Amino acid sequence: MSQEGYIPGTCNLGAGEIGRRKMVAAIGFVLSLSAFTGFITTSASRQTRLGIFIPLLVMSVGWVQSRKKFCLAYGLTGTFNFGKMGQISRVADPADRAADRRTALIIFGQSALYAAALTLLVVALPL
Repeated sequence: MSQEGYIPGTCNLGAGEIGRRKMVAAIGFVLSLSAFTGFITTSASRQTRLGIFIPLLVMSVGWVQSRKKFCLAYGLTGTFNFGKMGQISRVADPADRAADRRTALIIFGQSALYAAALTLLVVALPL
């Protein structure tokens, strides 16, 4: 597959893959909302509410990836996809792979910070 559309450290996803990341964000949102609703209805303790971090992380990772048009898993494994779903190509240049890994780690860190901030908000709320 050609590397048309692939920009090292910047863009490694085509339209189909971006849609998949939006779906992951939506699933994470629904799971987070469900957990939050459960916390409200059961008057969950602050410690229990820390468990919302995981669905919030799923939501954040999907959202950040779709916004940046960059998959952190592809970035870590040195791959990209601008074709059919599942038709993955390898990144040949080691410098490009290094740029992709850096971006992937930044995306994970950014997503974790979003999830942590939202988790702290949920924990701080008086239920």
